[in-house]
Amino acid sequence: MINIKENEKLSVMNHSCAHLMAQAVKHLYPKAKFWVGPVIESGFYYDIDLGEEVIKEEDLEKIEKEMKKISKDGKRIVRREISKKEALEMFKDDEYKIDLINNMDDSNVISCYSQGDFTDLCRGPHVESVKELKYYKLLKVNGAYFKGDSKNKMLQRIYGICFDNEENLSEYLTMLEEAKKRDHRKLGKELELFMISEYGPGFPFFLPNGMIIRNELENFWYKEHEKEGYVFIKTPIMLNQELWEVSGHWANYRENMYTSEIDDKVFAIKPMNCPGGMLAYKNSIHSYKDLPIRCGELGLVHRHEASGALSGLFRVRTFTQDDAHIFMREDQIEEEVIRLIHFIERFYKVFNLEFTIELSTRPEEKYIGDIAIWNKSEEALASACKKAGREFKINPGDGAFYGPKLDFHIRDSIGREWQCGTIQLDMNLPERFDLTYIDKDGSKRRPIMLHRVIFGSIERFMGVLIEHYAGAFPLWLAPVQVNVIPVNNEYHLEYSKELFEYFKCNDVRVKLDDREEKLSYKMRESQTKKVPITLIIGDNEKDHNLVSYRLYGSKETITCSKEELLKKIKEVINSKEYNI
Repeated sequence: MINIKENEKLSVMNHSCAHLMAQAVKHLYPKAKFWVGPVIESGFYYDIDLGEEVIKEEDLEKIEKEMKKISKDGKRIVRREISKKEALEMFKDDEYKIDLINNMDDSNVISCYSQGDFTDLCRGPHVESVKELKYYKLLKVNGAYFKGDSKNKMLQRIYGICFDNEENLSEYLTMLEEAKKRDHRKLGKELELFMISEYGPGFPFFLPNGMIIRNELENFWYKEHEKEGYVFIKTPIMLNQELWEVSGHWANYRENMYTSEIDDKVFAIKPMNCPGGMLAYKNSIHSYKDLPIRCGELGLVHRHEASGALSGLFRVRTFTQDDAHIFMREDQIEEEVIRLIHFIERFYKVFNLEFTIELSTRPEEKYIGDIAIWNKSEEALASACKKAGREFKINPGDGAFYGPKLDFHIRDSIGREWQCGTIQLDMNLPERFDLTYIDKDGSKRRPIMLHRVIFGSIERFMGVLIEHYAGAFPLWLAPVQVNVIPVNNEYHLEYSKELFEYFKCNDVRVKLDDREEKLSYKMRESQTKKVPITLIIGDNEKDHNLVSYRLYGSKETITCSKEELLKKIKEVINSKEYNI
């Protein structure tokens, strides 16, 4: 799927289309005031204050019609440069623009763009005329706090997208329709995988079917990490404030942490697993011969996310990070990062997920450590990517506060990208925690540290997989792998029960549908529940000790012995292939 921000032509068109939309809104809602309207990966949005009026989804079509009218008029888009004083005068009745202008340096040149009766502050660039904007769609409207702060006024945010031809717009809208069908919140409810209760916004409940998938993912994670030489720990969920002060989280992340008082001391529920992992390392004396130590933890963390940002399993307040901390010597950095990149490649391949890599560099503010150490760390990650044979993009200023990182963006079956895995190189926290190892000459040295996740979080990765597979999970992950349906309970139920017990005793997740319902109804429901293998048991199967089955999404019926089917099932589960 195309990234609008990375396509120069489409980026300019979408920025211009945001202004076109704002002009249409101003025509229809004269009291409207505008905050910002940036280009994003999936198009553009504009934050709008409409006073007491509310724009609903059904109003978007009306705004689009007004946009078409303005576009046909064909006004040129004109750039002007003005002084700060002129800008303050021009927008004196608009508190949002006044706020923007007051935050600009007096020496800055302020530019604004006009098209007919609409003018807004903007750096640009824009297309030459609104006539060039023909192929667009307004997608949704929701609330957004001014400056993203929940203490501020709630504005209305309208999202849209613009393309340079009708075919690309049509393809994109088709993809969006497909994405709606795959929405993990909708499928999660239909397939009884998880739920969110009003008693715990952002705190998901996993239902029995969801727990099967979750446990399979965790078992897979442990087995693959054992092959890579990892050891495993479990650290406490709450730790003293002093620890978070040492780690830097108290200064840099305090507003997102949940706290409690125990024995007159402040404790915080961990938002990250790293400090606990440091204490576990520090519990023993380590030699240079011990390194690298690859230490994994499926650690439950809590972060206070804004209520408006919560979304199914994608944005929650409690989640399990598949963390690992690798402690190593400086001369092992490249080797370990290269090894990790290849490990992540193998890991994602099981789910048929391709990925790209971004190198995120030092933030402009709220970072710890010396710039020289940051530069050295960034160079090491870049070099490792090249030696692993992987291209990467630079994402300036988006590193963690303690070090630069490689972010892995996976691409799902309909082309959408999700940031999941990350490798973060940390030369700072080992210093803060006074971590050491004994070198060859008997001196104490600081280890270098990698923080890394592959799932990112179990919860979010499950959400991605639900949408990636559209709920039709591969055989090894499916909550129910085989559904046994007798054609007629009076004649075929006893043999169906024997088959149920046979597969169950051989560790296949099997269900027996012995309800007094029509065969067609039970078959249709088996498809609706996306069960990989459905057995249809009638006279022929009973009389000759056979099974007949259909695969999910297929109308072909295959007949074989139960032993042959079991062998196929075991082979597919062990190989992690999609289906038999």
